[in-house]
Amino acid sequence: MPIASAPLVKPTSQQQRWAGLKRVTAVVMGAVTIAISLLPPPAIAGDPFRASDSRNIDSQTEAAFKAIFEQGNYREAAQLLDTAQTDEPLAYAMKASIAYLNGDNEGLGRNGTLTREAAQRLTQSDPLRGHIYTAAGHFLEGAHTLTTQGTVRATPAVLGKLQQVFNELGEAEKIAPNDPELNLIKGFMDLMLAVNLPFSNPQQAIERLQNYAAPDYLAQRGIAIGYRDLEQPDLALQAVERAIQAAPNNPDLLYLKAQILVLQNRPQESLRLFRQALAQREQLPDGLGDQIAYEQCRANNRVNNRRQNCNRLLQD
Repeated sequence: MPIASAPLVKPTSQQQRWAGLKRVTAVVMGAVTIAISLLPPPAIAGDPFRASDSRNIDSQTEAAFKAIFEQGNYREAAQLLDTAQTDEPLAYAMKASIAYLNGDNEGLGRNGTLTREAAQRLTQSDPLRGHIYTAAGHFLEGAHTLTTQGTVRATPAVLGKLQQVFNELGEAEKIAPNDPELNLIKGFMDLMLAVNLPFSNPQQAIERLQNYAAPDYLAQRGIAIGYRDLEQPDLALQAVERAIQAAPNNPDLLYLKAQILVLQNRPQESLRLFRQALAQREQLPDGLGDQIAYEQCRANNRVNNRRQNCNRLLQD
């Protein structure tokens, strides 16, 4: 699943569930990379998560966060990150996530490793965030392995990476169990794994996002995606509408709401939102724009009882 809202994929076998991890990765890493981007930034670099014990990031990286997650402008964010001079692991995680969306597996792997290495250095001065983003780096490296080697071959390595991810998050939890940044990221990870793997409890992850994560904009976005994938569209719609109140022009959120309306058997209402999201297509990754156009086509077919070939809108 990309950082934005991907199509529903309901797993029917263990192999498909592991393939679902690839779909989930960018949403999880979206949580990682947008952790401090979603509230209006202060005049100087700061921490929009925490009222006390704040952390700083450089202004260039912060601007890239705002470009993506307030405006849904991936292309502007990529330009900002290309010129950023920073050893901030969030910047590398952002680059990795954009590479993933663009189908750039080499960029995903390279920046995933840079995320982990920068986070390990950060652990010396800021153990909490160092452990959080070391986990993120391991997750990205696992995603690269899964993407390049295929599900069957990659599964042992991916399982090892997941163990490292949760070990690092466990170390962060020992330091500050109620930290909003930690709970945002861990809540996203737990929720996305829970809806794709058996024997998991998605409700616990939803409660973590509701009760401890911040900012609320992103917590509600994660809850909406989780309820969407659990096929509970009424609850998903409530959450996405709260998120849209904070970022009304973000095409990712408009797309997500359109998907939820389709799940509610309201395709006619979804078409307006699909159009609004596609009106900002030039700032989206090509694959994401294609996917939105494909789902719009399918919704239009339902409304007008047509059989237009929508697959032509998807690039190989």
